[in-house]
Amino acid sequence: MAEAAASEEKVSKKKSKLPLLIGVVLMLVLGGGGFYATFSGMIFGGSAEAPAEHAAEGAKPLPDIAFVPIDPLVVSLGSTGRARHLRFASQLEVSKVYQEEVTMLMPRILDVLNGYLRAVEVAELEDPTALIRLRAQMLRRVQIVSGEGRVRDLLVTEFVLN
Repeated sequence: MAEAAASEEKVSKKKSKLPLLIGVVLMLVLGGGGFYATFSGMIFGGSAEAPAEHAAEGAKPLPDIAFVPIDPLVVSLGSTGRARHLRFASQLEVSKVYQEEVTMLMPRILDVLNGYLRAVEVAELEDPTALIRLRAQMLRRVQIVSGEGRVRDLLVTEFVLN
């Protein structure tokens, strides 16, 4: 039995690492060659500079917009014994032409948002999909207060329920 164990050890010691080493070298060579062929444009056409050129040609100028920050709101929720609060911060996307007008109307906008958020039920705020509905409702209210066409979007930057 000792002879059988000794012969197994000799067989395992005789295994060479040469196939593993050849495999690793081939993998690196073929991977590098494939990368070079693709990057240089030999495969799939194009060249290394082509993506940058196409991006510059197809890039459109940014729209004429500005963002008006809304002061963070902390709203106490519910009339139950335990105090719960909602911290809400956002920005309004407006055309640069209307930026000053919307900034001037900020006290009215804060009043509308504060009143709406106080009226929302806590269970609705806890719903994971509620933010989409709330955002649409708040945007509509802000658009009514600021005048049609002045506010393009409401971007929620903070919505924390404690």
